[in-house]
Amino acid sequence: MLSSRSLLALAAAALAAALPATAAAHGRDHGHGPSHSTRSSDLWRAYDQALAPAKYIDLTHDLTPGAPVWKGFGPAQFKPAVNPETGNPYTYANDGFEATSYVFSTDQFGTQLDPPAHWAPEYPAIDELPSTYAVRKLVVISIAGQVAKDPAYSLSVKDVKAFERRHGKIPAGSVVFVRSDWSKRWTDDPAAAKVLAADPAFPGVSLDALKYLHEQRHILFHGHEPLDTDTTPTLEGEAWLMHHGYAQAEGVANLDGVPPTGCLVSIGFPKLRGGLGGYARYVAICPPSTTAGTAISAADAPLAAGAPLHWDPALGYRVR
Repeated sequence: MLSSRSLLALAAAALAAALPATAAAHGRDHGHGPSHSTRSSDLWRAYDQALAPAKYIDLTHDLTPGAPVWKGFGPAQFKPAVNPETGNPYTYANDGFEATSYVFSTDQFGTQLDPPAHWAPEYPAIDELPSTYAVRKLVVISIAGQVAKDPAYSLSVKDVKAFERRHGKIPAGSVVFVRSDWSKRWTDDPAAAKVLAADPAFPGVSLDALKYLHEQRHILFHGHEPLDTDTTPTLEGEAWLMHHGYAQAEGVANLDGVPPTGCLVSIGFPKLRGGLGGYARYVAICPPSTTAGTAISAADAPLAAGAPLHWDPALGYRVR
């Protein structure tokens, strides 16, 4: 059974195999260097050894019309997509398919990825983020114990250093998610979501901690469970990040099932041209011994059928 160290070592080997691609391609032009098939097999072997037996944990909230959102933006609206010629919704019975129309009042909604252009237009928008964000080492620092005593507790440099004494130095280029368990309060009830989004007491990440993580540990970006970085009047942490070219994740979920170290994170988001926020999907890829999560299986394709989806007008989306 693979350990956390083995998972990262094999994944690192896969990345190392891909790095010399340009040099190898140049060599092949002159009859030298490893073949394309050799490099491909290295990556596939690393996948078979490290990623195929791993546990996968979704760190993403479902998007629903009633999800918590800052009062300055307002809720989303889901409705059946209609045929523009008839004005009637597409139906399985009449058209053989259905589709959905989504109206979002903001790209700052649900589990998200903030590009620096959210605050600083000279820096990249969501479509300009590099494709190298796709898979990174994942570190999860928990402040859940402190937050249980103080709902407005913020991650400090002291917390980060205590974490490193126990788990080792945070790797450069990694993603650091801050576990507070705030996401357990997430709700799809519009009234409750409004109250939650307006609550001034939520766990944050201090500016000093952000500077330490970025300037001393050189991480890719950090993420947190609430909808904002901190509780200061000026949102000083988010302002500093954006104006220094850093992205951040917000509205992250299910961190209680992720080990502090030894996992990877898969990062996906729509490539909205000039977008200032992203509806993101984060998935932790963890060692097989991880209690939480799902393993790859033959049930992944074809997928199993269940009770038919149907539109629920009260909820504003399809349910089974």
